[in-house]
Amino acid sequence: MPAERLHLVRHGEVHNPSRVLYGRLPNFRLSAEGRRMAAEAADYVQGLERPVTALVCSPLQRTQESAEPFTTRLGIEPVIDARVIEPTNVFEGRRMSRALRNPLNWWRLRRPSVPSWGEPYAKVVHRMRAAMDQAWDAVPSGDVVIVSHQLPIWVTHLQIAGEPLRHDPRRRRCALSSVTSFQRDADGGWREVDYAEPAAGAAAVDVGAV
Repeated sequence: MPAERLHLVRHGEVHNPSRVLYGRLPNFRLSAEGRRMAAEAADYVQGLERPVTALVCSPLQRTQESAEPFTTRLGIEPVIDARVIEPTNVFEGRRMSRALRNPLNWWRLRRPSVPSWGEPYAKVVHRMRAAMDQAWDAVPSGDVVIVSHQLPIWVTHLQIAGEPLRHDPRRRRCALSSVTSFQRDADGGWREVDYAEPAAGAAAVDVGAV
């Protein structure tokens, strides 16, 4: 039989003193608080007392560092999968509060349903679902953990829930080091079964997600 449950885990707080939108830029690592948050996410999954047999993460530094506590606790080395990476964004490397005050940038916001400022939501969902399907089918049993990013996790949630992909980025239910869990039904469809914020009490700054 394939996997039994799949957990999409968001990375912890990022060291981002300039508060830019970091996107796919290199060298954006976890803060000290982010490492603690990642450990709490790993503790939460371990505390479910469900065997985890596969660990996947995106190529970016912050997700690889967020996967380290899972390796320490569960003894599983992560598999890097570029399909679960952060989307592209034209505002990468800039402070959004400043960029959006510039009228020259307003035309980039003309189609929020796509969105016009970055990788289309539909494309993000397609690659995320492909990575989830492959990870699920690749293990004989147990759970799968995929460490990814806020937007990929959130639009995957929306698509599986049958909701429109267009959304207000300020209203995403995908906190730092959160865990969104799914199972597959008999007909092969995905179904969300749980959402948790193990590091909810952390004094973290959640700025920089695309």
